[in-house]
Amino acid sequence: MDAANAAAINCLKKSINLTTLTTIWPQTIPQIFNLNFSTNSSNKSVSLLLTNCSTKPNINRESPIDENLTVEPSSISRTQKQAKPTSVQSLSSSHSLFSRGLVFDLGNKNSWDSLEIGSPVVKRYLSDDEERWYMWYHGRSGENPGFESIGLAVSSNGIHWERGGGAVKSGADVGLVMNCSKDWWAFDTQSIRPGEIVIMSSTKVRSNNAVYWLYYTGFSSENVEFSDKSLEISLKNPERAHIVGDNSNENEGKRKILKSLPGLAMSQDGRHWARIEGEHHSGALFDVGSDGEWDSLFIASPQVVYHGSGDLRMYYHSFDAENGHFAVGIARSRDGMRWVKLGKILGGGANGAFDECGIVNPKVTRNKKNGAYLMVYEGVASDGERSIGFAVSSDGLKQWKRVQDFPALKKSEENGWDCKGVGSPCLVQMDGELDEWRLYYRGIGQGGRSGIGLAISQGNELDIFQRWTGFHF
Repeated sequence: MDAANAAAINCLKKSINLTTLTTIWPQTIPQIFNLNFSTNSSNKSVSLLLTNCSTKPNINRESPIDENLTVEPSSISRTQKQAKPTSVQSLSSSHSLFSRGLVFDLGNKNSWDSLEIGSPVVKRYLSDDEERWYMWYHGRSGENPGFESIGLAVSSNGIHWERGGGAVKSGADVGLVMNCSKDWWAFDTQSIRPGEIVIMSSTKVRSNNAVYWLYYTGFSSENVEFSDKSLEISLKNPERAHIVGDNSNENEGKRKILKSLPGLAMSQDGRHWARIEGEHHSGALFDVGSDGEWDSLFIASPQVVYHGSGDLRMYYHSFDAENGHFAVGIARSRDGMRWVKLGKILGGGANGAFDECGIVNPKVTRNKKNGAYLMVYEGVASDGERSIGFAVSSDGLKQWKRVQDFPALKKSEENGWDCKGVGSPCLVQMDGELDEWRLYYRGIGQGGRSGIGLAISQGNELDIFQRWTGFHF
């Protein structure tokens, strides 16, 4: 990398005070969004060469590329594209009662995602001649079970997915795309999980193509300790990867979790990522709240929605220790990097409800037909059971109302692959006269085995979803 490009990457954080931000989709002809606001920064643009690097200042100035963040692709195993189904029977035959709804299982034994998968972020891209689905998700392997990474799978229909067993090599590969940071000062040295992908371009970041913005949760080795037993039930599986002493009888994996904060990375192809340092000293976008505030313990599952010109909104969850439940809060930004918190917007449900102990992993989308905001979330019951519910809002701010008092999707029967709980939902609105929605989610089964499933809305209402069993013509 030459000196000019090195300097551009090192000063990216200081130079990315965006004056115009446009949300676009690759190979599509969508509505164009603009974020316009005034700034005192210069109008000089930055030529952004996105490689595997960090923008942390005063670290390895002679070489701006952080080699610890570079994924070394020792091997790549890619499955062959599955042929499009020719009949309902050919699709349904593999969907027994056990596997109903399962569309993405654990990777092969030696793959990077052989032990656990989850946090699906699914995007559907349409062009004149093809339909393409991308799914970013987190995974961990049996060889390195203490750390989580982020990977990418692709599909032509959102059902049959092409995946990779190792790190990506080129812009056409699939597989492992981002590892934890190895920098001691970073907030994401232990695990990373995708929260949202937003594809934006800017006059301040010159690039031949759209730039992918990845908002993600980063976990460090710092422990969050609690003075009471509020979370003894709520923090059991599936958060086991982030519980201290999960396999120890000493504390039974209770009352301690790894601290998490929100982060940002950028990419030109959705596969090779450059971390963008935020305002926090660890590189995170922002810190937890002060003592006594509802989000003073951790920040998790950042998900960003474009509202309008100069208005990006981030939804995230934390644990409100004072009230004893998980809750969702909101922050706003004009440039996607500097955020102002607005407070908590939705907390625990009624006594005995499926979300009595609160909600986590929110995903907010705007209904294309009526403009309303729809939040799908993972509800936590008093016994720790996880289900999926919905809330709606006309403005996406603080006027949120639950759709119903019962879950839209709950765990399957005793022998199902997701019989222990469902969560980490991701909602995709389909085109057409019918108001059809696809719900991708993480399921937990016997022995803590995880997978990614799919459920389909029934009619125009969002109160009930049925697990996918095959295409129907």
